[in-house]
Amino acid sequence: MDLLSSKEIKNILNKYDIRPSKTMGQNFLINEPILKKIIESANLNDNDVVLEVGPGLGVLTKELAFRVKKVVAVEKDRVMVEILKETLSNYKNIEIIQDDILKFDFTKYGLKNKEYKVVANIPYYLTSPLIRKLLENENAPSDITLLVQKEVAQRICSDPPDMSLLSVSVQIYARPQIVSYVSKEYFVPKPKVDSAILKITPENYIKKYGQIDMNLFFKIVKAGFSQKRKQIRNNLSSLINDKNQLDMWLSKNKINPKQRAETLSINDWVNLTKNPPLF
Repeated sequence: MDLLSSKEIKNILNKYDIRPSKTMGQNFLINEPILKKIIESANLNDNDVVLEVGPGLGVLTKELAFRVKKVVAVEKDRVMVEILKETLSNYKNIEIIQDDILKFDFTKYGLKNKEYKVVANIPYYLTSPLIRKLLENENAPSDITLLVQKEVAQRICSDPPDMSLLSVSVQIYARPQIVSYVSKEYFVPKPKVDSAILKITPENYIKKYGQIDMNLFFKIVKAGFSQKRKQIRNNLSSLINDKNQLDMWLSKNKINPKQRAETLSINDWVNLTKNPPLF
């Protein structure tokens, strides 16, 4: 693996007269074993097409290109794109695209449903909206491997009684797993928090839970988590004014009105969605 050292990264940045952007969360990995673990976690083969988000200086991009059929690297920073086009010019299976991943058109680049994987060291601010976009997209990937903030990874993988809106939003669509934790010391510049390698395997929620009105599902879930530390009965009262009807709805689905949203399982939210009163 051809991993850049801290000094080499600084030399490249100086050459192009740029500084890592805090707003874009630009922190570059300098630990070879972690890079190797990301690659191994992605379970790649030479027929894979990989979408990489925020390739930065292209260290991970190169390693992906050695192992897969094609890498589609989407980078928002215009200067970084110019660096990538220069440093990766010899790699014929890398397509570098300047775009905002949250506005990215998957179909335009042939990224079809379950026919590509996502592997990326993403800016922390992107984690939640990016995962939601990937999982809710009609052209969802078959597999997602991300380097994300440690605390966010833990929230995504949490179980009752520590669920959150984020964990429910991910787990309804996929099975998340923390592969390994990564020290903040392994990045340049050093971030304030540690990271984690997060593996997300999309699943067919219809096969698992049956047909669900997803708009109604998220309407109920968002109401349930609307106010922390409040009982589920109080939070869901924003949907139903009739307290007797609300209590009957919860009781029918074997949920104690005094429970808090973080104690409910995915199955609880699904049951509430499948047996709704008239809102």
